[in-house]
Amino acid sequence: MLDQTNDPTLRSWVDAANVADCDFPIQNLPYGSFNVRGTQRRLGVAIGDQVLDLPAAVDAGLLQIGDAAGALRASTLNAFMAEGPASWSVLRLALSHLLSSGNALLRDDDALRARVLHPMESVTLHLPFDIAEYTDFYASRHHAFNVGSMFRGPENALPPNWLHIPIGYNGRASSVVVSGTPVRRPWGQVKGSEDSAPRFAPSARFDIELEIGAIVGVPSDRPLTVGEAFENIFGYVLLNDWSARDIQAWEYQPLGPFQSKATATSLSPWVVTAAALEPFRVDTPAREVPLPPHLRDAGPMLYDIALDVALAPEGGRETVISRTNYREMYYSTAQQLAHHSTCGCPMRVGDLLGSGTISGPEPGSRGSLLELSWGGRDPVEIDGGTRTFIEDGDTLTLRGHAQGDGFRIGFGECCGTLLPVKTPQRDS
Repeated sequence: MLDQTNDPTLRSWVDAANVADCDFPIQNLPYGSFNVRGTQRRLGVAIGDQVLDLPAAVDAGLLQIGDAAGALRASTLNAFMAEGPASWSVLRLALSHLLSSGNALLRDDDALRARVLHPMESVTLHLPFDIAEYTDFYASRHHAFNVGSMFRGPENALPPNWLHIPIGYNGRASSVVVSGTPVRRPWGQVKGSEDSAPRFAPSARFDIELEIGAIVGVPSDRPLTVGEAFENIFGYVLLNDWSARDIQAWEYQPLGPFQSKATATSLSPWVVTAAALEPFRVDTPAREVPLPPHLRDAGPMLYDIALDVALAPEGGRETVISRTNYREMYYSTAQQLAHHSTCGCPMRVGDLLGSGTISGPEPGSRGSLLELSWGGRDPVEIDGGTRTFIEDGDTLTLRGHAQGDGFRIGFGECCGTLLPVKTPQRDS
């Protein structure tokens, strides 16, 4: 529901927050976990080019938010998310008021600002929440059709169940890392078309998946309606589900991805709340077949979020290799969460749901190198060369924002650099 924190005319006394292409205007106020050199991790809010220290602001009496104040002294968001939607709204409103251009309380107190504001460039960012469980989906029709066409032909591209349920698999929460963490090329069992038997080798077809991650903020232990599921989402991050395509091709039948998806999943460090994205809600696409009643849309539950992927070779300039939009998804996160809960599966605060690769209808809007290069057949042009899959030293960066009138709700960056494979130690 829209409220005064979504007002497009709001301005902050933090000047950088008022620049049109700033990711963190006062309408955004995303949450993260950070530390300044030599100090403990704590929770913060991004505003312009600054980070507001939440526990310091509480201790200074700047935020009157009742019992939820104690949860802001944790190093991750889980305790605060567990306070529930009413507390989420109270804090967002208090922050909006504190940082608004007309509020002199912090604006005009130099000593107080020095205690509670930190330049973004001076902080180290961490995973913003403790990940309870991680589930990844396969919910973009364009992506599913592209991948299916490569392996089964266009006439059999979509599995028989695809238009009826959001397909997903349980991933490894332990392998989720924050943006900026290097990723190492994995080993695995692979079998090429010319191989008589599988072999153990470094992945030669390492890839990314451009996704949005949704964070569960309200626990549940019963089947949820789509509307309830939508209300249970606290916020969203950019998500790169690194994927070893050659390992995946050999292992995925009959039970789906396993080692091919367990190397790493990178998240952007700032959690953009559902409240900040409220003005940008859009409908899911027209259904090719009717969904069963428990999965039918309960209103606009996707978001108009422009997304892109850039690749920079080691020592080279980056090239944007894909541009797409989250509104291209066939299934919304609310439908994914509702489906996840139908068997009675308990959902916890801090559960992470990956949207699945976000691809659009055009070649340049595909969200993975598997699609962009069409399985390696069509090399992608980058600065100083081409790519079919990721090479050692390459840095991949995901970016995204929802565009408002004179401001934008940005996610910051989700980036990672691929390191060379490590040789496994052998028993003597």
